[in-house]
Amino acid sequence: MLIFAFVIAIMVVAIYAHRNRDRRLCRWRTSRAGSKGALIKYTCITCGAEAFRAKGKPDRCLKTLNKPVL
Repeated sequence: MLIFAFVIAIMVVAIYAHRNRDRRLCRWRTSRAGSKGALIKYTCITCGAEAFRAKGKPDRCLKTLNKPVL
């Protein structure tokens, strides 16, 4: 009985963790105050990553770009 309850709890947590997956993707906002010349600063409001680009918003999440891989 305890194992059955544990399996159900894991399933509920997994469903809860993935229910808003599409809304948690990076959403980029332009920050003109932080721009440097022709490079425009973009800040992700979801993960906090920052990027400087000359042509448009980044097309992918950049939060793991400078993190070391263990």
